[in-house]
Amino acid sequence: MLQEHAAGLAAHAPLTALRRLEAGPRGLTEAEAAERLARYGENAPPSWRTPSLWGRLVRGVRDPFTAVLLCLAAVSTAVGSLGAAGVIAALVTVSCVLRACGELRADRSVAGLRALLAGTVTVVRRPDADAVPPLSPLPRELPVGELVPGDVIRLGPGDLVPADVLLLRSTGLVVHQAPLTGESGPLPKHRADAAAVPPAGDTELFEQPHLCFQGSSVVAGGGTAVVIATGAATRLAAGHRHARPAHGAFDRSVRGIAWTLVRFMLLTPPLALAADAAVSGHGVQILPFAVAVAVSLTPEMLPVVMTAVLARGAVALAREHRVIVRRLSALPDLGAMDVLCFDKTGTLTQDRPVVDQALDAECAPDPAVLRWAALNALWTVRLAENPVPDALDEAVLHAAAKGVRAGDGSDPEPGAEAWEGVAAVPFDPVRRLSMAVVREPGRPGVHTLVVKGAVETVLERCALPEADREALCAAAARYASDGLRLLAVATAERRSRADGRPYGVADERGLTFVGLVTLRDSLTEDAPEVLRALSGRGVDVKILTGDDPGTAVRTCRELGLDPGGDVLTARRIDALSDSELARAAGPTRLFARCTPRHKARVVAALQADGRTTGFLGDGVNDLAALRAADVALCPRGAVAPVRESADVVLGERPFAGLGHALDSGRRAGVSLTSYLRVTLSSQLGNALAMLAAALLFPFVPMLPAQVLVQNLFFDAAQLAFAFDRCGPASPSGPAVLRPGRILRFITAFGLLNAAADLATFAVLALTVDGAADETGQALFHAGWFTENLLTQAMVMVLLRAVPRFRRPARPGPVALAALLLAATGVLLPLTALGPALGMVTALTPLSYALLALVLLLYGAALVAAMRRYVREGPADDR
Repeated sequence: MLQEHAAGLAAHAPLTALRRLEAGPRGLTEAEAAERLARYGENAPPSWRTPSLWGRLVRGVRDPFTAVLLCLAAVSTAVGSLGAAGVIAALVTVSCVLRACGELRADRSVAGLRALLAGTVTVVRRPDADAVPPLSPLPRELPVGELVPGDVIRLGPGDLVPADVLLLRSTGLVVHQAPLTGESGPLPKHRADAAAVPPAGDTELFEQPHLCFQGSSVVAGGGTAVVIATGAATRLAAGHRHARPAHGAFDRSVRGIAWTLVRFMLLTPPLALAADAAVSGHGVQILPFAVAVAVSLTPEMLPVVMTAVLARGAVALAREHRVIVRRLSALPDLGAMDVLCFDKTGTLTQDRPVVDQALDAECAPDPAVLRWAALNALWTVRLAENPVPDALDEAVLHAAAKGVRAGDGSDPEPGAEAWEGVAAVPFDPVRRLSMAVVREPGRPGVHTLVVKGAVETVLERCALPEADREALCAAAARYASDGLRLLAVATAERRSRADGRPYGVADERGLTFVGLVTLRDSLTEDAPEVLRALSGRGVDVKILTGDDPGTAVRTCRELGLDPGGDVLTARRIDALSDSELARAAGPTRLFARCTPRHKARVVAALQADGRTTGFLGDGVNDLAALRAADVALCPRGAVAPVRESADVVLGERPFAGLGHALDSGRRAGVSLTSYLRVTLSSQLGNALAMLAAALLFPFVPMLPAQVLVQNLFFDAAQLAFAFDRCGPASPSGPAVLRPGRILRFITAFGLLNAAADLATFAVLALTVDGAADETGQALFHAGWFTENLLTQAMVMVLLRAVPRFRRPARPGPVALAALLLAATGVLLPLTALGPALGMVTALTPLSYALLALVLLLYGAALVAAMRRYVREGPADDR
């Protein structure tokens, strides 16, 4: 409801708004509430349904490679290659089950972290509108889910605002709405007695003093309000409507490569049939061979290896660092991330102010100012009828208790506890100050008034020349522009009152100005160190906050980051088109006064500029940006809706967990890229060689069963990539999977592999008469079977990872798997399985010598090509 009528409701006085809502200050009747509950539905934010195991399995089958594998299994079954069909079906099943189980385990871990939201709310309702005499409204506790538009509710300190409401009455109401806006400070709220100007956008809407929004909380005071929006119509729910991209950056890259290979695979059988028909005319008899060629081109193990790599990384993060990866493909997205956007309040800062300095009237450090501020904070809390903790008072008391240095090396004077409290006038958001009346030990008959609050308000009550007042206001403005919050402190001495008259607002006159207390946001532990590390590792850090530019700039400097020369505010973002924002967002470090919509626009603009973008936030105001990002991260203490939207939930120390997650993502990206290079280049070369052989020889160079068995051994060896740690332990830059570059790589090295196969054909043609009889063909098959597995083993070692050319390393799982694959290629034809597969081994010594020469030349060519690739390739491919 608020989504459609917010501007109109905000522009009207409470009674007019009540009429538009068809409600009254005495609340709804039970019958009206029941009718509206049926009309508007339960007051609950949109929820995310966790897909079932079967749903995840079905989603896995929709992967392009998986779908093609199933089609090839069906074709293999149709042509009688039941062994090939069984192998393919087993691979698909293992891949889908591994992925589904890993994601389901992560979802269950997140479900265990869900926090309980506000359960009940005080609602004013009337039992019956027609009762005579009219029955009085009855305030009672109801479940939050039963709230409807038009309900009248009561708010008190500590309450969560259960819906979007308009204030009817308020007393000293102060609301904390940082989860919605990112504003680190609480805001005073009060009733609007007259019509106002309609808000122009989200920023002005949240600034309306008579509107409170679901997701905010009451810091102090209380009030009565009418509900104007519930459920999916609230501003909190607006962030839920931003849909996540169907696929992450890594998924999109893999799908781009996949569809290119799928098109080639679909062309392979017709090309093989046409080539054979032009030479031998076998026709449909060559179909099993054509299907085997297509299978050999398919990276059957891609789903298995990819899922195993990601699941292994996710399990290690959860076990060692308490980081939960909810979407497995988010790991390589994290590894490819080159820009990370942070929410400030609650993420980079602890949403808890700390004292920065205590300054006297000359703006010189003075510990006595902090002592007076602590006196006020202590006794206004102790003497209040309903003590309400205030973040600024807690910061002042904490600083005084710790003996925080005021800037000149001396400690503030102790003794606040020794003073005797007489009376207190608590903080009022309208007056914007508080007053404590205390008695100093040893001075009977004298009361000291200690006033603390907003600078302008306190100065108005001080006996100061106008010039001094203006100078102090200018000094306060300079501190505020530097991102500091300020409290002014003033005192006055009065004779104790024999008649017992209470102290009140009228006594706040003729004060003596004592000084200023400046406060800043407290930084999150480990944040400065980790942000500097991110900047040094190729990740551009950006801060998106609802705070004002001065506070954002100061926080950025305290974090050790260069804020840059320009800060984009919400109003400037609104004035830019999407293309203009994409150009402006790249060099900008800080974005201030951002609403959820602005944060999402900035993330989308960075993505449009070709950046892999992450977002780390903790409040509902971050939901839109989290859903727009390539990878969404949140700390474990984030609100429940954010945890359910995040791809990665960090541990108890989120910034330490972020570094470990980044390392794991980059290692996963490097491993998967290495796997794709090896398998696709080798298999493309084999497919090209087989198609060429169909034109060169009147017989197939390898029987379908031999192709499938060779492919099975190669696939089994590639499982080692799931356990490999190729490259440095912590890659220095983003591990980006670039489809165009991968396709160029596999094309170049596939042609090199095909050239080695053609050279093998030439050697076998010179030393073995394959066309003479079946024995000659069996020798040819055995020779190429062995040479092919040896070249594939060589490719696994030499193309696995570029950093291996720059530093020696102990043999890892890939090297051991390559060694076993080479041994299989040499020994299998010698076993009893060789004749069963149609291979015999009686090659001449000349054949073995020439094949060894081919392997040696091929290895040298691979090394030379890889060295050139290292010199010419981008840094993130190294």
